[in-house]
Amino acid sequence: MKKFLSLLLAGLLLGSLAACGTPASPAAPEATAAPASTETADEPVELVVFAAASMTETLTEIAEDYKEIAPNVTLTFNFDSSGTLKTQIQEGAACDVFISAGQKQMDQLDAAADPAVNTEGLDFVAQGTRLNLLENKVTLCVPEGNPAGLTSFDDLAAKLSAGDILLAMGNSDVPVGQYTQKILAYYGLDEAALAEAGVLTYGTNVKEVTTQVTEGSVDCGIVYGTDAFSAGLTPVDTATAEMCGQVIYPAAVVNTSAHPQEAQAFLDYLSTDEAMAVFEAVGFAPAA
Repeated sequence: MKKFLSLLLAGLLLGSLAACGTPASPAAPEATAAPASTETADEPVELVVFAAASMTETLTEIAEDYKEIAPNVTLTFNFDSSGTLKTQIQEGAACDVFISAGQKQMDQLDAAADPAVNTEGLDFVAQGTRLNLLENKVTLCVPEGNPAGLTSFDDLAAKLSAGDILLAMGNSDVPVGQYTQKILAYYGLDEAALAEAGVLTYGTNVKEVTTQVTEGSVDCGIVYGTDAFSAGLTPVDTATAEMCGQVIYPAAVVNTSAHPQEAQAFLDYLSTDEAMAVFEAVGFAPAA
């Protein structure tokens, strides 16, 4: 028994000495977590822009330039008369940015506008985003060769009164039509009487009016200077502000936009020198 105890104590002593003499293995260094990347690729965004038909060429060109500014943004355009676009927004169509060819259509959607214009109390304009973007001109254009020999708006008024010509104009819900109505009123002409006499034809937007002139199906048409330029028409006269007022294009972010920040960024871009150069090349001017 004594011998067994001696051996047991000796074994325990050797084990203790071995533990003390063997250096502990150094702890493996903790893996350092890589810092989370702060650079995340921009999510793809589709912006739907409702714009007056007279902006078709310029905005299509600007969309190509904007790809370099915001490569993640795809611009989808809906070009039509401002009245039609206003109705589509009112009825719930997806839209991020609205650019009208007249203040009336924007006012009809703006809760901050005069209730005498926004008669339905509509609220679709994101407050603080609305701006007057561009100014255009209203012009009198004729087909190639000018068969009716028109020289001015004064001449137009005289020949309309005599029933000697056929004029194309926009519908009453189209800004270019509303400017034309003001010109007729300026000359004391009764639109209803002229229509009954068969000397007026109508278009649902300015492009339809321009097409009638280009095709020679009418003697003349009243269109924007920018549309005359795009169609290769040479205006014979330009309306003054006294005749029809200023032609201002307001723009705003729609408050139902799914991408309000990107919509505002695009709206900001339209006011840059780069974008304005495209607008000015066809006859637009920055709104004063």
